[in-house]
Amino acid sequence: MTAEAAEGQRAGDVAAAERITLGAVVLTMGDRPVELDRLLRSVADQVGDPMAVVVVANGGPLPELPEGAVGIPLPKNVGIPAGRNVGTAGLPAGTDVVLFLDDDGRLGGTDAGRLLREAFAANPRLGIVSFRIVDPESGETQRRHVPRIRVGDPLRSGPVTTFLGGASAVRAAVLEEVGGLPDDFFYAHEETDLAWRALDAGWEIEYRADIVLEHPKTSPARHAAFFRMNARNRVYLARRNLPWPIVPAYLGTWVVLTAARRPSRENAQAWLGGFREGWKTPSGPRKPMSWRTVWRMTRLGRPPVI
Repeated sequence: MTAEAAEGQRAGDVAAAERITLGAVVLTMGDRPVELDRLLRSVADQVGDPMAVVVVANGGPLPELPEGAVGIPLPKNVGIPAGRNVGTAGLPAGTDVVLFLDDDGRLGGTDAGRLLREAFAANPRLGIVSFRIVDPESGETQRRHVPRIRVGDPLRSGPVTTFLGGASAVRAAVLEEVGGLPDDFFYAHEETDLAWRALDAGWEIEYRADIVLEHPKTSPARHAAFFRMNARNRVYLARRNLPWPIVPAYLGTWVVLTAARRPSRENAQAWLGGFREGWKTPSGPRKPMSWRTVWRMTRLGRPPVI
């Protein structure tokens, strides 16, 4: 390729990236106004065209928002996936990529928007990007925040089979094709459900270590309903998405892993209650992934059993 041709290709790549429009959806309970303001400032500081921003007050008061941000107050807490679906619907028509951001996080640096535009423009089958989450105090990336079984170097980017719900970007075409996040999950594993459906539709998911969300180090078990929702939604995942021969292996693996973690008696009872609830209550429409998708996930290092 000649120097002129290479320069022309680079110019074309830049132009294609600049045509990608981004929008950010943030859920809040209205109890983190300082953190929310810091997050929204980090979004506004991104280079390139400004992102549209929708803030959904999920059953709490709607904080004062900066000029240009759209607020949607909900009278009750409808859960994380339903709230994000409401926020997505509130973005301007024609938004190409939706960022889902936790209200107590903050985008690191000012080039996340540029990197996302370039990534989605360069690969038309790229459906979802998962960011690296960094504790702002220690600079640590927790193992559970790297969406692969063999974590290895958290600074290594690459293809994955799931993503981090509050630090991610999803192509709007994916949400339209596979139906958005599952409202009935309320909390826990809603991003895995979306990831599995996206993979089955032929989309790709990538973990990008160079796109950072700063977020305080926390434990998911800090939420009172964690153990119940975790168990219930794993059953929902299996019932909705897995071929029946895989279901016992998937759920059996998680029963063993949960027992090995030796939860307290109270938490174990909550987990068992959620597991029963997952079988007794509607899980939503069933569309099992193809065996081709099972094999694809296996080649990527995470078969739909773990």
